[in-house]
Amino acid sequence: MIQMYTYIDVADNSGAKECMCVKVLGGTRKRYAGLGDVIIASVKKANPGGDVKQGQVVRGVVVRCKKATRRADGTYVRFDRNAIVLLNKEDEPMGTRIFGAVARELREKAFAKITNLSEEVV
Repeated sequence: MIQMYTYIDVADNSGAKECMCVKVLGGTRKRYAGLGDVIIASVKKANPGGDVKQGQVVRGVVVRCKKATRRADGTYVRFDRNAIVLLNKEDEPMGTRIFGAVARELREKAFAKITNLSEEVV
């Protein structure tokens, strides 16, 4: 579960390394984001010379979450760190590579391009 002020790793090569959640999108009273949810975040750490600068406000989709997520078949998926992939205005990934594993739930939530770019889909 990602909520406001949660620090999150960035799992792509857009130039950002760490972000802080500012807002969870999807409703007026939505407090927590899970796998496949879109958030607004502020970049806290960035690589010099990257596309994204420190202090920039960006949109991202949650690809890994420490909180266990239940699947329809009764199994649970859980990761060791929270991670997002930064999105542009058309909800496509900013980077050209995705690092680490991503959850299968992203394909069901219309982020098939992220699952295609990733190394492993869990």
